[in-house]
Amino acid sequence: MTHLNLNKKMAQLALLQRIELASPFQKKLRKIFGRYLFSNFISKHLIGSKKISRNYTILMRNELSTLKKFLSENQNILSIGGGIGGLETLIMKEFQSSNITFVEKNYISKKIKYGWDDINSEGYNNLSLMKDLFLDNNISDSRFKIIDFNRDIFPKKNFDLVISLYSLDYHYDFNIYSDYLKKNTNKNSIIVFDTIRYQYFEKIFEEIEIIKENNNSVHKSKRIACKSLK
Repeated sequence: MTHLNLNKKMAQLALLQRIELASPFQKKLRKIFGRYLFSNFISKHLIGSKKISRNYTILMRNELSTLKKFLSENQNILSIGGGIGGLETLIMKEFQSSNITFVEKNYISKKIKYGWDDINSEGYNNLSLMKDLFLDNNISDSRFKIIDFNRDIFPKKNFDLVISLYSLDYHYDFNIYSDYLKKNTNKNSIIVFDTIRYQYFEKIFEEIEIIKENNNSVHKSKRIACKSLK
């Protein structure tokens, strides 16, 4: 299996975004020294980019497997809070006529938090590194567009599929994007995200399907695929 090509800065960013990539030793250091030192020193210097690249690719392929039934050629896809973009790189490699629009923050908070953020103020991304990851893995820049959440105007576009794994309604409220999604999806569009309040979304979507359950963390979340936002 060919792994995604991450340089050291990309590997550090992937580690900050997905703590499951950390080794037991790194997690122990985070617990001892705190999240500030983990974010600003340990994750920069005490990592192996090759190992993280390999494990990150495996993790993203596993995530892709939960979405396969919703993917096809010629899709307009919206990714919200997708991180450095490994999952989307794999999608674009496999479905070569599909295009992806990304909505992302363009800064890394000093102290990485993995819990709920009521006002969506946290940010853990670098849009320049994200673009480089796509180009380094042979994805043409004509196939993706990166929107800076704080600076750019969101595009008016009909999206066939919206993906937001462990971001939308996992770290911040779904309602931040609800009006935009109503205007830029249709009754056949599929919106996939992770949530700890599954029952709430039964009230605001016409169709909802649980496609993955995570019972091994504090959050005990469900990944849901939804249609027809009311």
